[in-house]
Amino acid sequence: MQCPPAEVHAPVTRFVQTLPLLVFSQVPLTEAVEPVDLEEYLSAHPMPVESGPLRDLFEFPSDDIEVVYTPRECRTLVSAVPEESEMDPHVRDCVRSYTEDWAIVNRKYHKLGTGFNPNTLDKQKERQKGLPKQVFESDEAPDGNSYQDEQRRSMSIDDTPRGSWACSIFDLKNSLPDALLPNLLDRTPNEEIDHHNEDQRKSNRHKELFALHPAPDEEEPIERLSVPEVPKEHFGQRLLVKCLSLKFEIEIEPIFASLALYDVKEKKKISENFYFDLNSEQMKGMLRPHVPPAAISTLARSAIFSITYPSQDVFLVIKLEKVLQQGDIGECAEPYMIFKESDAAKNKEKLEKLKCQAEQFCQRLGKYRMPFAWTAIHLMNIVSSAGSLERDSTEVEVERKGSWSERRNSSIVGRRSLERTTSGDEACNLTSFRPATLTVTNFFKQEGDRLSDEDLYKFLADMRRPSSVLRRLRPITAQLKIDISPAPENPHYCLTPELLQVKLYPDSRVRPTREILEFPARDVYVPNTTYRNLLYVYPQSLNFANRQGSARNITVKVQFMYGEDPSNAMPVIFGKSSCPEFSKEAYTAVVYHNRSPDFHEEIKIKLPATLTDHHHLLFTFYHVSCQQKQNTPLETPVGYTWIPMLQNGRLKTGQFCLPVSLEKPPQAYSVLSPEVPLPGMKWVDNHKGVFNVEVVAVSSLHTQDPYLDKFFALVHALDEHMFPVRIGDMRIMENNLENELKSSISALNSSQLEPVVRFLHLLLDKLILLVVRPPVIAGQIVNLGQASFEAMASIINRLHKNLDGNQDQHGRNSLLASYIYYVFRPGGLGGSVHYATMARSAVRPASLNLNRSRSLSNSNPDISGTPTSPDDEVRSIIGSKATDRSCNRMSSHTETSSFLQTLTGRLPTKKLFHEELALQWVVCSGSVREAALQQAWFFFELMVKSMVHHLYFADKLEGSRKHRFPERFMDDVTALVSTIAGDIVSRFQKDTEMVERLNTSLAFFLNDLLSIMDRGFVFGLIKTCYKQVNADRSKLYTIPNPSNLVSLRLDFLRIVCSHEHYVTLNLPCSLLTPPASPSPSVSSATSQSSGFSTNVQDQKIANMFELSVPFRQQHYLAGLVLTELAVILDPDAEGLFGLHKKVINMVHNLLSSHDSDPRYADPQVKARVAMLYLPLIGVIMETVPQLYDFTESHNQRGRPSCVAVDDYESEGGSMISQTVAMAIAGTSVPQLARQHSTFSTESSRSLLICLLWVLKNADESVLQKWFTDLSVLQLNRLLDLLYLCVSCFEYKGKKVFERMNSLTFKKSKDMRAKLEEAILGSIGARQEMVRRSRGQLGNQENLRWRKDMTHWRQNTEKSRAEIEHEALIDGNLATEANLIILDTLEIVVQTVSVTESKESILGGVLKVLLHSMACNQSALYLQHCFATQRALVSKFPELLFEEETEQCADLCLRLLRHCSSSISTIRSHASASLYLLMRQNFEIGNNFARVKMQVTMSLSSLVGTSQNFNEEFLRRSLKTILTYAEEDLELRETTFPDQVQDLVFNLHMILSDTVKMKEHQEDPEMLIDLMYRIAKGYQNSPDLRLTWLQNMAGKHSERSNHAESAQCLVHSAALVAEYLSMLEDRKYLPVGCVTFQNISSNVLEESAVSDDVVSPDEEGICSGKYFTEAGLVGLLEQAAASFSMAGMYEAVNEVYKVLIPIHEANRDAKKLSTIHGKLQEAFRCLAPTSALVFMELSLETWMNKSLFTRSRSQCWQRLP
Repeated sequence: MQCPPAEVHAPVTRFVQTLPLLVFSQVPLTEAVEPVDLEEYLSAHPMPVESGPLRDLFEFPSDDIEVVYTPRECRTLVSAVPEESEMDPHVRDCVRSYTEDWAIVNRKYHKLGTGFNPNTLDKQKERQKGLPKQVFESDEAPDGNSYQDEQRRSMSIDDTPRGSWACSIFDLKNSLPDALLPNLLDRTPNEEIDHHNEDQRKSNRHKELFALHPAPDEEEPIERLSVPEVPKEHFGQRLLVKCLSLKFEIEIEPIFASLALYDVKEKKKISENFYFDLNSEQMKGMLRPHVPPAAISTLARSAIFSITYPSQDVFLVIKLEKVLQQGDIGECAEPYMIFKESDAAKNKEKLEKLKCQAEQFCQRLGKYRMPFAWTAIHLMNIVSSAGSLERDSTEVEVERKGSWSERRNSSIVGRRSLERTTSGDEACNLTSFRPATLTVTNFFKQEGDRLSDEDLYKFLADMRRPSSVLRRLRPITAQLKIDISPAPENPHYCLTPELLQVKLYPDSRVRPTREILEFPARDVYVPNTTYRNLLYVYPQSLNFANRQGSARNITVKVQFMYGEDPSNAMPVIFGKSSCPEFSKEAYTAVVYHNRSPDFHEEIKIKLPATLTDHHHLLFTFYHVSCQQKQNTPLETPVGYTWIPMLQNGRLKTGQFCLPVSLEKPPQAYSVLSPEVPLPGMKWVDNHKGVFNVEVVAVSSLHTQDPYLDKFFALVHALDEHMFPVRIGDMRIMENNLENELKSSISALNSSQLEPVVRFLHLLLDKLILLVVRPPVIAGQIVNLGQASFEAMASIINRLHKNLDGNQDQHGRNSLLASYIYYVFRPGGLGGSVHYATMARSAVRPASLNLNRSRSLSNSNPDISGTPTSPDDEVRSIIGSKATDRSCNRMSSHTETSSFLQTLTGRLPTKKLFHEELALQWVVCSGSVREAALQQAWFFFELMVKSMVHHLYFADKLEGSRKHRFPERFMDDVTALVSTIAGDIVSRFQKDTEMVERLNTSLAFFLNDLLSIMDRGFVFGLIKTCYKQVNADRSKLYTIPNPSNLVSLRLDFLRIVCSHEHYVTLNLPCSLLTPPASPSPSVSSATSQSSGFSTNVQDQKIANMFELSVPFRQQHYLAGLVLTELAVILDPDAEGLFGLHKKVINMVHNLLSSHDSDPRYADPQVKARVAMLYLPLIGVIMETVPQLYDFTESHNQRGRPSCVAVDDYESEGGSMISQTVAMAIAGTSVPQLARQHSTFSTESSRSLLICLLWVLKNADESVLQKWFTDLSVLQLNRLLDLLYLCVSCFEYKGKKVFERMNSLTFKKSKDMRAKLEEAILGSIGARQEMVRRSRGQLGNQENLRWRKDMTHWRQNTEKSRAEIEHEALIDGNLATEANLIILDTLEIVVQTVSVTESKESILGGVLKVLLHSMACNQSALYLQHCFATQRALVSKFPELLFEEETEQCADLCLRLLRHCSSSISTIRSHASASLYLLMRQNFEIGNNFARVKMQVTMSLSSLVGTSQNFNEEFLRRSLKTILTYAEEDLELRETTFPDQVQDLVFNLHMILSDTVKMKEHQEDPEMLIDLMYRIAKGYQNSPDLRLTWLQNMAGKHSERSNHAESAQCLVHSAALVAEYLSMLEDRKYLPVGCVTFQNISSNVLEESAVSDDVVSPDEEGICSGKYFTEAGLVGLLEQAAASFSMAGMYEAVNEVYKVLIPIHEANRDAKKLSTIHGKLQEAFRCLAPTSALVFMELSLETWMNKSLFTRSRSQCWQRLP
């Protein structure tokens, strides 16, 4: 399918009035071009009807964006809402806020953007499933045993005579060949062969390249915007406490217990009380007359405590009470101290008497309690990870169990931020300690005069001291058993503090677990999300010392009243244990005979949702008569006092010191405070305050903040139109409401942060509502937009500054982010339209027009005008909703009903929030503007959500993007973006952190706008931002850190490009239109070196591959990305080196995202996507000199040890370094001359994988057309890149992975040990600190130092399966990468076969092919590689045999190496290739001397240097070649079969020598002797002799015999010099081996003077790369290096004497400088002794050393 050509239209965006696309101005890469008007373009080029798989690339999906209403999850089975049906507006709003559905804007395809790139480890593994295992020879190398079997098997097959296997020479004719390739010898047309090879190569390929490549190592990607957490109720770390049993020495009466947490340091009770009853049924029976049937909720014996700020100061305090009896606490506790259970029989009578008394007291005083005893447990002793418990004054025995984390099989999930709240709190983690059962054995009796909390804190502080006063007290012995463990995630049978059942609650009859409400030690900043309205009353003390009359055993009855009649007591007081759930009254415990008692009671009350002035707390004081006397009532009222619940409409809480009345209060007392002196009333102590009580509210209705209360009260007064409004002492009338409202909005800044956060959702809703629906006061519309905007800016900045631990990587406060994401509803907030009942004016008074700054915005200053009247707008919306979507979108929400409500009265002015917000932001200035800039993300996200809501509910999402928003709003957005971009540029050096936040916020905003606005307009905004950054480029490079600004630009671009429809935005289906007349284009690839071939280029193709203006306009975002890459990677770009990794990661991230995107899985679609990145090839080609040289690193680390036959190097024998070898070969691989700073390994690898992805997925015909246009220089550069790719993605081998794993693990342990040693070995104090911290942690030796003891170890040492998986991935990556390279080489070959400059290009192609053969490759790749090589030789035989003779030698070496492979398929293909090579060489000239010579040399090289060479496999290959020769009918009548046979037999002889060498592998002297003999045998074949001399040098070098190695190299150089002097007459070259006599006396052996010496110009003779000047230089440099290592510095001098004239002749100053430097070093080493003496000594030493084999062979007298 062909996409329509792009017709070019002038952009019509309002601020992009420029020339049409056809006019090519040369826009430099550093400047942004004018973008295409995308909407215009798409309307002019409608999508073809049958666009097939490309359909999704044309336009965004129709269901791209939607508003979803999601029911909020409720923890409890029944939602927590007030029971009253009548609620005041504030309560109603709060309840709505806690119950309404979440309003979520859903971008359906958002997860496909790069922010959610699947290159995470888990997703990668998912994509890697089902990968085939690639077979590599290095992994398959047979071990010793199988090799022995192979040998024995070979013997039996060949029926060889018995004898030594190593010495036998097998008859080749009896060997078994490998399988022959079918149709190999047929004469098939080249096109057919190519077609067949391509089909084979393209089948079963892995589709996703990036699935095989690990993502670059980078921090959290900047474009990742995490979905905020759902707002939910706050819990700290949760602790489950189970009370198992309580047993005293004597059991005579019921005992009642309570538990609570206290923080000693903060001096605060940090939980409510948990009451539990462990009495036996018999004991409970004693109270039956007084206690109604118990509700099951009061029978709980286990509780979950929440601790937000765990610390070493938290205690679990247990208090015991008993039934009131006559006598003080000491008397009542005495029996428990003196009687023992063991003496029960002895004291039977006394016990019976006590029991009898107790029963009497229970019957008479059963409803009263008295304090009895208490104890405390130091919580952190139980949970501390060390487990070495301090035994504090309470006797506590601990029995450990398996930990929850073990049972849950989950890791530690503590809130790290909260673990380290105070110093030394590292161990305070309550989520992972092992559960413990505690037995508390000692209780302290309560002191009647020390019951207050202050006294308790003193006791608790004292408990922690070693010499505790409490230890000296006589304890009450008892046994309380408690289980303490981390609370499970979702416990069953749980009740909230309001007694609601938490899901899951399968059976209501089961004894529940109570969740205990936390009173956090410090403020917790979490918005309210559930309805809670609790009141806690704490009577503290009473002073009746001055009261006349009998009042000694005092109890306080507390009631919550809704009126003044005694019957008005409300059943809202929570029961304690074993009683009804709620009661109407609660009594405090009695302290016997105390007129001024302290109390320690906690009375918990369920507050009614709506309070009136008549609601109050009533306290009645009673004297209880403990002795039974006639005519004496049980309780006598001795005083009354009360607290009205509301004061001026606000809940009254806090500390009170109340006067107590002696008489019942008079009528209507409840609305007054007891402090008011009522006439005729008698008061205790002259109306002084005698009763101290504290009232605490935990409420999500009452803000308990005067500023918030005032604001909400005024807003609700507007709602209800209730005037005057009473706030505090003020009466606010309608006429001063506006001023009060504005002042209350600005005063919000003075409110406490904690209540602001708790009521954040409601507060923001109300502020936004004031913007959207301006109130009408006294008939005038009051514009509160500015005041609300300022208040919001102030509030969110306060949150940001004070809650900095609560932010994501972009500085977005999580509370605000979740408000926008889940809660915020623009327009009809909460479904009720406000302000519809007051006197209204739909027309806005002209006096209210805002003067807008013309410089900032050109939008219409008269903001009262709206397109239609509000009534019409609403009716039309309702009408359309009713007809079109009666059951869709709105019907399930309250918005429709809200509009219908408004139809009954006159409508208020309805504004669109995003429009008003943009306006306010644009016109604001000063501190308000600064505050908005600081938190720009918040306003941007609000604006976007408002825009989406507006489009969704106004049904505009299906309409044209150009008409979605009014002109003035778009102008405001433009002004806003422009000024913010200006701020970024002007402030990036001063406010780095703020500017980074602002930059990312702006980018996310534009990313969002691309989904909802005119996209051409948004492109214009992007250009505006770019223009700001580039406003003064000359200035950019004069500022200190230009890279910082460019880095911000990269972040900005990366975020914008993370859009899920990034590809569609780039118009992948548009074709670039060529200009009317050819004009130069700007291209990163060709601007410097425009080496295009002379033929007229196809401009269209060129534009696709260059960063030309048409490309950058039409593929706007891709153009920006690639332009950034080109500019930053440009070696001349100063100061941007540090950004290489960043810009490369951006491209890598985009491509890997496209690769895994299911929408682009179709190859046709992927080709379109790849088309957007075609200029990437050119950009990377420009960077070749800067790329990391993988070929070099490859050689420095040596070939991987796992490669079977590998000791030779890719470009030459083992003694020649890669650099020298390349110099000898005259290779064009450009990594040698590096002038620029090199990229890192990782960056280079990332760039190359991106290149391969484009080459893999791009349309081949397009690539071919482009290659045709490229110059030879550029094509060679492309080949250099491919050469580098081969080395970069070479398979490492399983053994390397194993070795790396063990090394990494060892290294990490070593590093830890060294670090520890370094710290311990330094300053004394630090050493002491480390030692001490170890000692404290006992057995665990401090986890921070010994991480290998913990789960950390698993991350370091990989399992066998992981190593296998890594090797599998690496093998598949290597195979796929090399196949892509092969595909590209095939395209290059097809391209250049028609041009006249093919020779040099094909040489480069061959070089890449040979390099890939030399690397560690899979069997699959090698089959395809050999097929390509055969096709290449078949098409261009003269290439190898006439031009690239050196490469012929290399090819022979590679083929022979693979002929000895252990894998039969590789051998089959290598044998076939070798046979065809001989055949083609023969067909050219009835002789194949060249191939014969090269094959023989290659085999000599192989057998001489390789450790793991396997002659049996090679023998098979030789047999295969013979078989081909025998079956080749076409050449049967020629001499070819005989010549092949001769060659094979000759090779076989060399193999036999190899066998002998293998026998002497462990005997180095004998081995060298044998090699010398073989070398001697090749006296008349200089190439082969040179090969064996080098083999010997290699062997010596392996054994560190550097002197001997150097002598072998000198002989090699002499041999080369001898033949070179015959070939070339150059005076500066040595005249032959005579020149070297000063270095080695027997070097004349190499002279070419005997009769059997061949002529160097014969076919195939002296054609090796070493028989050149560069080769000679390489050998001499290597010899000098070896002499230097051997310490023979005089010899170094002699070698350089030969070298210096050559370099002088070539005027190579750099080389001469190096040589003289090395000579200086050598002579410096000689300096201490006389040079002459030293030379004699060293020569003598060396002669002795070098003649170590003389006893074996006299040959060594002639050759070292």
